[in-house]
Amino acid sequence: MSLIVQKYGGTSVGTTERISAVADKVMRYRERGDDVVVVVSAMSGETDRLLGLANAIGSVPVPRELDVLLATGEQVTIALLSMALQQRGCAARSYTGAQVHIRTDSAHNKARIRAIDDARVHADLTEGRVVVVAGFQGVDEDGNITTLGRGGSDTTAVALAAALKADECQIFTDVDGVYTTDPRVVPQARRLDRITFEEMLEMASLGSKVLQIRAVEFAGKYNVPLRVLSTFEEGNGTLISYEEPDVEQALISGIAFNRDEAKLTVVGVPDQPGVAHRVLGPVADANVEVDMIIQNVAPDGATTDLTFTVHRNDYSKVLSILKQVARETGAQDVTGDDKIVKVSVVGVGMRSHAGIASTMFETLAKEGVNIRMISTSEIKISVVVDERYLELAVRALHEAFNLEQPALI
Repeated sequence: MSLIVQKYGGTSVGTTERISAVADKVMRYRERGDDVVVVVSAMSGETDRLLGLANAIGSVPVPRELDVLLATGEQVTIALLSMALQQRGCAARSYTGAQVHIRTDSAHNKARIRAIDDARVHADLTEGRVVVVAGFQGVDEDGNITTLGRGGSDTTAVALAAALKADECQIFTDVDGVYTTDPRVVPQARRLDRITFEEMLEMASLGSKVLQIRAVEFAGKYNVPLRVLSTFEEGNGTLISYEEPDVEQALISGIAFNRDEAKLTVVGVPDQPGVAHRVLGPVADANVEVDMIIQNVAPDGATTDLTFTVHRNDYSKVLSILKQVARETGAQDVTGDDKIVKVSVVGVGMRSHAGIASTMFETLAKEGVNIRMISTSEIKISVVVDERYLELAVRALHEAFNLEQPALI
């Protein structure tokens, strides 16, 4: 018998029929002897509906009251799923985040989990009940309802699994696992049987939407085995865990990409100590996250060019900020491009094999894809290319690294 924490997202519980199907799936785990804790999101579209109601009242809702409103979405789902389980003869009990004592900080709309009191959940499991918990929400030390931000139900599930020392945390969604790349771009993309926390974290940060970054970070920190599965079809999904030292890892596990990129360059900034802070400080003050950064010093050493990427939605705002920075620093010009994308190869096999970068760059060159920026880490190489080359680059790299074929172990 195992203790399993399962999470079902909005599409998985989007209708009462789908909630009934989830109840049937949970029942199958119970019938084989497993203890089950279920974390659910609001029904598909419900959070957007609630946000619409808030915006209809006022353009800037008070964050505390917005959390009170948004938390009701999951409360509907936990009640309906518990009812469905009870109708099937399965003892079940639902809990909001506050009732199960998921303690968070007080950062409304983007709170972080600090602690979980697992006593109530363990007591119910001992009594033979399925415990159904509202994802995405908790309560601060003053008793205020908080929410964890979009995708927070994944984090709730992983945090519960860590607190309960569960054997596995299963994330049920509308895809049947993690793929070598997006099958909509490369039809030959292959579902991975397993992937490491490090690889999944890189892929999530680089544009893969299968799992939330915070959930993967939490799982890696507390060594919670994660498995991505489909709600709508049977299968083993993809297991996310630590690298096994006795298993020969594939050179590359996947190709990730992000369409939401924009590039900006401050040209001819006087090359003086602190120049990077003078350029990037105002961007950070505007609450804009910067990704890739490249600095090139002129041959005479007098000036430098500073290039970096931001989310495409922030492009116009940052361009305006940098024009002011250029006037203040005496920079020659500010240029930008919001028609770029980032393409990345990811794999722990890079640690022990040379030539990955060479293969990547040679492949793109053969396809006539010009590289605008390069960034690397221990298990990742990212390049910025023109938007029109995205699908060509991803397909060529997928083929070059032979990702259609399973790794030989």
